[in-house]
Amino acid sequence: MDIPFRPAADLPEPHPATLSAARCAAASAQDPTPCEGPHTAATIISGDGTEVAGCLHHCARLLAGLDGGRVHPFVPVDHSLEIYSRAGELPPFAWEIGR
Repeated sequence: MDIPFRPAADLPEPHPATLSAARCAAASAQDPTPCEGPHTAATIISGDGTEVAGCLHHCARLLAGLDGGRVHPFVPVDHSLEIYSRAGELPPFAWEIGR
């Protein structure tokens, strides 16, 4: 019996084509890029305090589009630096322009 996927209301929906691949919660439904590394490598906190765990790749892409977003303070420093570095090179919603 297949159980339908139902994401939490405050998390981005995974890309429909990759539901079977179980992408991280930080991956936007419109972002076709695959995860890189563990799906809980880091946690991003939005401006309103919502927390989303994800891989480093999707955390950076999510952070680039958040107003007032930040990396959770308990994320290892090397992961935080990688996320901030990647996010700084990306426009918001990079997948909309093919990046």
